[in-house]
Amino acid sequence: MEDLPKIISVDDHVIEPPNVWQDRLPQKYKEVGPHIERHPVKSMTFIGGKFAYEMGEEGEGPLADWWVFEDKAIPHTRLAAAVGVPREQVTVTPITYEDMRPGCYDQKARLEDMDLNWTEAQMCFPTMPRFCGQTFTEMNDRELGLLCVQAYNDWMVDEWCAGTNGRLIPLMIIPLWDAELAAAEVRRMAARGVTATCFSEIPPFLGLPSIHSGYWDPFFAACDETGVVVNMHIGSSSKMPSTSEDAPPAVGSTMTFTNCMMSMVDFLMSGVLPKFPNLRLAYAEGQLGWIPYILERADKVWEANRGWGGVGDLVPNPPSTYYAQQIYACFFDDQHGLTPDALDKIGVNNILFETDYPHSDSTWPHTKETAWKLMGHLPPATIRRLVRGNAIDLYRLDLAV
Repeated sequence: MEDLPKIISVDDHVIEPPNVWQDRLPQKYKEVGPHIERHPVKSMTFIGGKFAYEMGEEGEGPLADWWVFEDKAIPHTRLAAAVGVPREQVTVTPITYEDMRPGCYDQKARLEDMDLNWTEAQMCFPTMPRFCGQTFTEMNDRELGLLCVQAYNDWMVDEWCAGTNGRLIPLMIIPLWDAELAAAEVRRMAARGVTATCFSEIPPFLGLPSIHSGYWDPFFAACDETGVVVNMHIGSSSKMPSTSEDAPPAVGSTMTFTNCMMSMVDFLMSGVLPKFPNLRLAYAEGQLGWIPYILERADKVWEANRGWGGVGDLVPNPPSTYYAQQIYACFFDDQHGLTPDALDKIGVNNILFETDYPHSDSTWPHTKETAWKLMGHLPPATIRRLVRGNAIDLYRLDLAV
């Protein structure tokens, strides 16, 4: 096997260590702010696209480490810390920190696991705050919620990514309940060198205004101004696709790309992209193969239905124009999306690579082999763009192309 260029992964995850908020919140908020407690789990299920759990009394179930804050509690689960565990043992099971591979939450161990996986750099989405920080929108105390967002972002820069020579790439969260506060946080963290933020793929699923409403314009304007990339992970709307309340998880896992697809069409038809031409979007874990058709369909709808489709004044050019200029797709295992015809339509410069460590879909520790299986037929220059070059350009990384 030839040497693959070292991987830069734009979709991985960090399980926050217990000290993140306790070290940073004011004294009056330490008790009510996020902290770890160990309790039994009475029940834990993932059915119909919904994750549900119940804390038990002593002896009522297996132990888990729980994030406890205000009147809420969130348990750790094996699905979020699956690396190093045989696939058949990756189940909807509560766990403690001792049950996790240390690379899930420890910086030094993470870098060692990256070395094992031919990975030079990673950008990590949050776990306890969920994929775009929506956990903190559910807090009763908005002041505490904002402090928790800021504490996470400061920890991301000052601890998780610090001292790694750019190998760990900071990714901020925002206070989703207030677009002006979100814009201020983007500017605060951009001044600290952060070039990426999380956002919800479909905000109305979180009870928030849609991107069509204009509500988010201050946030988009801040990203447009600072060059901060908007990253949307599948599930960042807290609603995974499913066909029924009793559908097994495999149904939703097969269809996860549909959230990305709906979100992308939203943006293509919203007028947001022409309004903010420096805005860049990246869809994490959405894969690639569906993109050629949806671009074809969007352009046909734009052309045929401009009189009544509600986009005539908002979208002056075919939607695919804005995709090519402003949208990036991320993949970890998609053969169809890398066929010559599909790749031509998706765009070699619009694709990013990921390893999804430490989730159950992760290709760790065999990502190099997976990458060669998927991309070995491509020219070396194309492979380099997909596995690292596009990420370096998009996120303005201080790493060799």
